[in-house]
Amino acid sequence: MKYCDFNGCTSKIERGRYCEDHGRSDKDRKKKNIYHNTNKSFYNSSAWKSMRQFIYERERGCCQRCGKFVFGKQAQVHHIVPVKTNHLLKLEPRNLKLLCPPCHSIEENLDDKENVFSNYFS
Repeated sequence: MKYCDFNGCTSKIERGRYCEDHGRSDKDRKKKNIYHNTNKSFYNSSAWKSMRQFIYERERGCCQRCGKFVFGKQAQVHHIVPVKTNHLLKLEPRNLKLLCPPCHSIEENLDDKENVFSNYFS
């Protein structure tokens, strides 16, 4: 038996580092996934990787929202019309924009979505 590793805790435990009061619960251990698992195979495909590279080169590595340069893997390609809404637009370059991580989280949480093809249908 040993004492819990939590600072100042006097509880004794048989194994592990923390007592029940200071250990993580199962809910805390599960990593939250912000991406849809149904699209995982798409995001690992060579078609997506080449389109992502094309968008990065088209925008010269600059975020389309704030304009700052984004390095390699930090750059995130955003679907204006989400894949789950219209899967036919998932590789359409006009539906994709390059964003830095802070701008991407802002774009994902916007209530009013912009029209991508408004001039096409008018």
